[in-house]
Amino acid sequence: MKRLALLALAPILVAAGNPATETEHVVTEGETLGGIANRAGVPASVIAAANGLVEPYNVRVGKTLAIPRQRVHLVKEGETGFSIAVRYGVDFDLIAIANGLEEPYTIAPGQKLIIPAVVAAPQSAPQQARTEPYFRRPHDGATLLGFQRAGDKGHEGIDIAAQPGDMVRASASGSVVYAQEDSGRFGRLVVIDHGNGWRTRYGHLSRITVKLGDVVKTGERIGLAGSAGEATRTELHFDILKNNVPVDPAQKLPQR
Repeated sequence: MKRLALLALAPILVAAGNPATETEHVVTEGETLGGIANRAGVPASVIAAANGLVEPYNVRVGKTLAIPRQRVHLVKEGETGFSIAVRYGVDFDLIAIANGLEEPYTIAPGQKLIIPAVVAAPQSAPQQARTEPYFRRPHDGATLLGFQRAGDKGHEGIDIAAQPGDMVRASASGSVVYAQEDSGRFGRLVVIDHGNGWRTRYGHLSRITVKLGDVVKTGERIGLAGSAGEATRTELHFDILKNNVPVDPAQKLPQR
């Protein structure tokens, strides 16, 4: 009898834990936000926003994550954006953003509209605002020369081994405030401002792939490794500044 009862419940249990359809997920040992997002088919950034997560998006075992899922609506004759928004209980502004609609927000019968999921704001304790970026290595090469305090032989950053044309990545999200072909000592140089007085510099590039004013995300390509300026080999010069004072990158970058 117990066996029959378990068999009857099996479809329900499977459906409740189906990563492709679940609207809540309890984190288990070894899971990451990226892995959960891949299995759910929902962008990690969307899940993070719905659950009030901030970088580096760590999730703890046993935490219940809301999985926001979108729906699709086929516009019918006589429907308006407002009536569709009321039907789903979603602000039309969110529907417009999700579908790339612009004023006057015209919709037509037969048009498919994405209805974004709306979840309640997480009731977790407020997190203290972080004023320092999470820095990541701009290249995976070995460190050729480390940080040395300013002086006659000072070295205000680190030199990283690279191959010609290797991708150089933004160490943290921010805005490009400097992108010059010839900066002198460092040749082609990019500087990214991360807010709150934090900046990073990337020198000796063979090519710059961003321009002044661009907003870049952590890990996004900003250039290609080279030997411009006074470099004697292909390398990346990388440094971190706080209020224009050099900071040892080894103290801010994750351990390799």
